[in-house]
Amino acid sequence: MSRGCKKHFKRLNAPKKWLLNKLGGIWAPKPSSGPHKKENSIPLVLVLRNKLKYSTNQRESLSILKNNEIKVDGKIRADKNFPAGVMDVISIKTTKENFRLLYDNVGHFFLHRISSKEGNFKLCKVIKVSLGIKGIPYIVTHDGRTVRFPNLLIKPNDSIVFDLLNNKIADFVQFTIGSLCLVVKGSNIGRIGIFINVVGGKGLNSIVCLKDFNGTSFSTQTRNLFVIGKGTKSFISLPRFRGLRGISKMID
Repeated sequence: MSRGCKKHFKRLNAPKKWLLNKLGGIWAPKPSSGPHKKENSIPLVLVLRNKLKYSTNQRESLSILKNNEIKVDGKIRADKNFPAGVMDVISIKTTKENFRLLYDNVGHFFLHRISSKEGNFKLCKVIKVSLGIKGIPYIVTHDGRTVRFPNLLIKPNDSIVFDLLNNKIADFVQFTIGSLCLVVKGSNIGRIGIFINVVGGKGLNSIVCLKDFNGTSFSTQTRNLFVIGKGTKSFISLPRFRGLRGISKMID
């Protein structure tokens, strides 16, 4: 019997968000423990090999990572199974490229090319607001960050604009009617819409109605939403398909 933690699992059991070919082999890399849950992240080795096409096999991907070429949110990551999640900024040293990890219009992981200026910040969803030792207020975000002394107006389900260079909150956007939201879970994953009203329910299980850029209405649970802007203005640049179903995702 094998001992220790398994670093791989069957390819057929891999999340559908990875968009792996079932005939590409038997095994798939297993994400390491990190800031994102395993079902909501993708290993860096798959980002290099399957998404960016900068390597053809795992050995070439390891060579790129060991040369400290890849940064995630401004920090060098050499672990081939490091979990990258939604809104993470992936930077490549040699090519001087920056990408933001998002979902496409059908819920698969998608790398959106961004400028170096936009790569200096990321959006983080607020999961928890609480008081720590000696009454110090702090918030916990979706990527495992703990930020002390936040703005007192920040509530759960809001989003903060986190400055990656100075490690501080630059701005925040509240989760209210009129907010621009990205769906990160459920059957509508990848769609983007404006929060119109609450249909029913309470708390995180409440059902809210949204309207996309084409005027089509859809609904989902509050827990599935990620605020990315106000009205039609987004804090981050969006892909050309803008979360609309039925539009090709190959253009960026």
